[in-house]
This record gives sequence, structure tokens and C-alpha cells, in this order.
Amino acid sequence: MSKSNSDKELEKIYQELREMNSSSGGSGSNEGNELLRFFVGLVMLAGGLFMIFNNLSVSSSWGTGGYIFRIGSMGVSNGMVMLPVIVGIGMLCLMKRKIFGWIVIAIGIAIVLLSVLLSTRIYWRSTSAYIFIIMFGLTAAGAGLVLRELFKKK
Repeated sequence: MSKSNSDKELEKIYQELREMNSSSGGSGSNEGNELLRFFVGLVMLAGGLFMIFNNLSVSSSWGTGGYIFRIGSMGVSNGMVMLPVIVGIGMLCLMKRKIFGWIVIAIGIAIVLLSVLLSTRIYWRSTSAYIFIIMFGLTAAGAGLVLRELFKKK
């Protein structure tokens, strides 16, 4: 008889603990763990991306006297890409309405930036399989931790 009373008391204590835990909404040490998991994931993601970008080699053929791109059979050289910027500067000096000159300069700058990006080549440096797995493993694990904490249902 006393055993069933103690069982009932223990069950009552367990029930009270469960209610306290659920009513607190996960506050306390659980929030600290979530924040810690998020920042550890962020550090892992940043470390993995740093290692990946550190193994990339970037070069450009812009300015080597070659053609940036071709329009049909005619190639557009590096100097021709600068032509809209030069024309826009001339328009600023000659015209009363300077807005057209600024528009031509903006288009010229956009063409120059686009031509530099289009002539860029990215190469992967050779690395060992161990480093390769660490780089992409850190990135994937870090992204998983960050996304898990960001999209957790409350």
C-alpha cells in the first residue's frame, strides 16, 4: 500500500516537472544551447568557405590586347569597351542637359565591369582528398547547424 502511494507521489512529481519544462517554452539552458549551436555552425560555415575560396585561383585576360567578346565575326577589343565612357564625358561637357551624359557614362561603366567579369577565369588548385573532405564537410555541417537553428519550429 505504501509503495503505491510513493509511486503516485513520484508520478505527481514527474508530471509537475514535465509541466514546468513545457511551460517555460524552452528557456534557460536550452536557449543557450541553441545560440551556441547557431554560432558554432556559423564559425564552421565561415571556416569551410574560407578554405574553399582560399583554394581558388582567379585570373583575367582583360587588357592583354585580345578581344573581350565577339559579335558575329567581329571582335570587340578592350579599347572599344571604353568608348561609351569617353563619349559620355564628352556629352557632359558639350550638352546643356547633362542627364544624357550621365546615363551614357553609367552604361559605359556597366559595360566595362561586365567585360572584366566575362574575361575572368577561376581555377581550382590541386589539393589532397583529406583537405577536400574537410573543406566541404565543414561547410555542409556548418550550413546544416545554422539552417536547423534558423528554421526550427518553436
